[in-house]
Amino acid sequence: MSNTNVIQNSYTSFKLSTKASTLVTTLAIALAVLLPQLAHLMGAALGLNTMLGEVILPMHLPVMLTGFIAGPIAGTITGLFAPIISYALTGMPGVAMLPFIIVELSIYGLTSGALKNTNLHIVAKVFVVQLSGRLVRALAILATFYLAGIETIKPAIIWASIKTGAVGIVLQLILIPLIMLAVGKVINNE
Repeated sequence: MSNTNVIQNSYTSFKLSTKASTLVTTLAIALAVLLPQLAHLMGAALGLNTMLGEVILPMHLPVMLTGFIAGPIAGTITGLFAPIISYALTGMPGVAMLPFIIVELSIYGLTSGALKNTNLHIVAKVFVVQLSGRLVRALAILATFYLAGIETIKPAIIWASIKTGAVGIVLQLILIPLIMLAVGKVINNE
């Protein structure tokens, strides 16, 4: 069996119970709060301040994985609550960007869950998830600026966040397929 088939078969051939999905969701929310803090600590140690978190996008990974593992409801819940809980506990993400991050991460969770059992290759799935989340976030930013007239959020932030997060986007394309292969093997007792 080719590597593509191994990834695809081990990745799509499991279904989690409600209890397991709840556990995955809870763990993912905790990781989505913890990983950015670790990135910020590492960034501070390296003299980068919060920039490391903006570069590697640590909150995105657990949200996407939740959708791919536990489905669209769990993924959406993770994407919705992780940034809210993170903000309540740490003050990050900042209040100005919080609504846009909630929208983006919720779309990541929903889309990854919706694509969970499709026949697309896992790398293509991750790319579609990334594209959908970024597109909806961009539309929300444009609506805020042009329709709501809130000029503190500028459209230029759309492209700036993509450029800054390019490393994180590539890491997601590499890490998520590898993690999903490992998860599929564990769940299928291979």
